[in-house]
Amino acid sequence: MLSDDGTRAVTTASVSPDGALLAYGIADGGSDWRTIRVRDVATGQDLPDVIEWTKWNSPVWQPGSRAFTTWRYDPPTGNALTDEQGAGRLQVHEIGEDAASDRVVFTRPDEPRLFARDWPHDDVWFVLHTDGGSSSGNDLAARRHDEPAEALRMLVQGREHEWHSIGVRGDVLYTVTDQDAPRYRLAAFDLVTGRQWTLVPEHPEDVLLDAHLTASGLVLEYSHDAAHRAQAATFDGVLGDALPLGDGVSITAMSTSDETNRVFATTSSFVDRGTRHVIEVDGASVLTHRTLPTPGPAAPAATATRIRVTGSDGVEVPAFVVRPADDDGATPRPTLIWGYGGFNIPMNPEFRPILATWVQAGGVLVVPNLRGGGEFGSDWHHAGTKARKQQVFDDLYAVAEHLIETGVTTRDRLALHGRSNGGLLAGAALTQRPELWAAVLPGVGVLDMLRFHRFTIGWAWISDYGDPDDAEAFAYLRAYSPLHNVQDGVEYPPTLITTGDHDDRVVPGHSLKFAAALQEAQASDAPILLAVDTRAGHGMGKPKDAAAAEFADQLAFAAHFTGLR
Repeated sequence: MLSDDGTRAVTTASVSPDGALLAYGIADGGSDWRTIRVRDVATGQDLPDVIEWTKWNSPVWQPGSRAFTTWRYDPPTGNALTDEQGAGRLQVHEIGEDAASDRVVFTRPDEPRLFARDWPHDDVWFVLHTDGGSSSGNDLAARRHDEPAEALRMLVQGREHEWHSIGVRGDVLYTVTDQDAPRYRLAAFDLVTGRQWTLVPEHPEDVLLDAHLTASGLVLEYSHDAAHRAQAATFDGVLGDALPLGDGVSITAMSTSDETNRVFATTSSFVDRGTRHVIEVDGASVLTHRTLPTPGPAAPAATATRIRVTGSDGVEVPAFVVRPADDDGATPRPTLIWGYGGFNIPMNPEFRPILATWVQAGGVLVVPNLRGGGEFGSDWHHAGTKARKQQVFDDLYAVAEHLIETGVTTRDRLALHGRSNGGLLAGAALTQRPELWAAVLPGVGVLDMLRFHRFTIGWAWISDYGDPDDAEAFAYLRAYSPLHNVQDGVEYPPTLITTGDHDDRVVPGHSLKFAAALQEAQASDAPILLAVDTRAGHGMGKPKDAAAAEFADQLAFAAHFTGLR
């Protein structure tokens, strides 16, 4: 047991290529900070190695399975849960050595707002990604492991586009990029000469999400209308068979190796808790497929459909609507919208037990694909960023009004829930359209848009939000910042704001100030409640019983004010 109260958790783990060692990270009280330990797989005992003050990157093993890289910071001199982070560094830790002697392989103290990671693992080539924000483009560089750090050769620079490396075969690096391809393409680099070429061009409709190497070819993951599909291909990019994963699903995990032709995948949907697939491929051909049973209870009986509404600018905005199986749509029902709309993160038909509970209780669940998300490529993402962020909120209002107009629900039966950037969505919707909601539940939300960049890792979100220190950005951020748009004398709907006292990603000050402002301004007797979980953070590493209790409170609050019995 990591702790008596269950608030220490393993948040990253990486097995060495030879299978002998496990490097794993432990977070305390929900913090993003983690301490890396190393465990001997055969004995189950931890080695003396301890690497502190690491964040973000999982350990990446180096050739020989006796060293790995970590992204580390100097120990904080002030409040480790609130102070803005300085420059980090990528370091190599040798097993059995003191972490204080770890070798630095990349750092940029002159550019402290920078992240770096080496990926993918390869025994010959070291591939370095550097970026300056949560959803920004990245640079790409490479060198051989036996070359000195200063021998890095730039493949891409300028951070104008995304370059997601997926594997190395010989001297060829495979990457997924949105350069000249808003729906992404599969590109390759010759690591010796730096030559780049396209293997699989941009699809006319679907978004290329990821790719994986097998011993004989590639497996490509695509998003089609916010659901997932996968397709086999040759190393030359010739597309072949579709993997039989089913329709209307999310690929929640996929694992391959360049030493075998076996593909392991897990899918789920709003009506399927999860299906595990084992597939044999040969280049672009699928040879065999079998599924494994998923333990646990079956998903509640429900139906999932798509609606499409017209946004404020005439663009079509889709949404998933999940109903109880016995709902014929004849009577408006209590309805919960679960939204996000940011950072190129898609909202797919993935099974979430806590949201399925709402449907099982008789409510309707709506998951919109708002701009800012990653469902339809980089253009869709950028259409909801910076000065265009208001469009995300307008997309939400279009979906909500459509639900009311078509009789799915009514204003007094409609609740809104979102976390993190989704908490910003909920906070903005609460202050801009308070009359539209029966209840609003902003969770761990970014609610002060003028100071978010001054705490911990908040500066990384400038890539999506803009920089409050810039006059032009300040103006549009001030126009929708939930904290700064609370008005005295307004009748705000019942609101439950939640945060954790160890949240060092979106610091709890956002929620504390927003709750105080709303309570001071509230002109009706509708409750404005604040729940602060102790020994909890942004959500990572939270004990399952604590997470279940938090969501139960939120759903009970929404159910009470929407009439769900």
